[in-house]
Amino acid sequence: MPETDKLKMDIVEALKSIKDPDLGRDIVSLGFVKDVKFCSGVAAVTIELTTPACPVKDQMREEARQAILALDGVDEANVEMTARVRSSSSESTGLLPGVKNVIPVASGKGGVGKSTVSANLAVALAQSGAQVGLMDADVYGPSIPTLMGLSEKPVSGPNRQMIPVTQYGLKIISMGFFLPEEKAVIWRGPMLDKMITQFLGGVQWGELDYLIIDLPPGTGDIQLSLCQKVPLTGAVIVSTPQDVALNVAQKAIAMFNQLNTPVLGIVENMSHYRCSHCGHRDDIFGTGGARKVSESRGLPFLGEIPLSTNIRVHSDQGKPVVLAEPESEQAKAFLQVAENTAAQISIRAMAGELEQDIKVSF
Repeated sequence: MPETDKLKMDIVEALKSIKDPDLGRDIVSLGFVKDVKFCSGVAAVTIELTTPACPVKDQMREEARQAILALDGVDEANVEMTARVRSSSSESTGLLPGVKNVIPVASGKGGVGKSTVSANLAVALAQSGAQVGLMDADVYGPSIPTLMGLSEKPVSGPNRQMIPVTQYGLKIISMGFFLPEEKAVIWRGPMLDKMITQFLGGVQWGELDYLIIDLPPGTGDIQLSLCQKVPLTGAVIVSTPQDVALNVAQKAIAMFNQLNTPVLGIVENMSHYRCSHCGHRDDIFGTGGARKVSESRGLPFLGEIPLSTNIRVHSDQGKPVVLAEPESEQAKAFLQVAENTAAQISIRAMAGELEQDIKVSF
């Protein structure tokens, strides 16, 4: 065997020591190692992750470098990290043929900051390099246009489909684009069902890794229609720490369970307030309640978002805080929620792929 080929095999063997912490298996058996080259003492490896928002991407790159450099004959190691988002569902749908993952963001009650979480989650995923869409399904109080600084309307494209408005790297659709500010939506179930169908199949979403859907609060017609029309990757539940919000949030969890929709985890919004002058932390609504609920129900805790004037100011100005102040505590909190959400989606997708591999092998 030529020395170069032997070193390539040694590199692959060395990379078996690198494990994905979420999936619990080494990156070679998971199929993440896509290309191995070696020439004149220089090794070049490509590792393809399941999401560009992987929270341990840099750590994994360095572990791979060190494992390769430990081999005799290797003087330099170049590790390129790429990503290909998998679909978590084997089902196909005519409404969203190019969308890999559909993630509704829900809450049991209003006023918990669900739309703010949806907007910042979508932007954070897009910033990581993913293709992301944001659908505002809260027809009663559509706030995504305001949060994203939009006033233009979608235009009609081929096949009479709407072309979504683009902003901050996202494709966006909302009922707020079509209604005067002073007009209210007073619709019964059939009209709401028709709207959901239009926003899903009547919009040119194209190829997306993630479609984030901002739901209205509660457990009504829109939630039911959505669960029935497309396979959902899993829901993100938003709640404040106080008992009254958590009690209602658990009803939203129960609804998704009843409709056979996975719950990816819980986000605790308005978790605490930190004074900008003295740094004192004040748990205005209590703290840790959402984490306790997630632990009691066996659900992932996706992160906590502080109550902050900065979030409110930038939201009113139409620029999510992850863009306006990317180094702030608030932006980093949203980024962590996005990374944890992407990790849960990857776990579900890879579990499905591994299950298919087992079936095929038999």
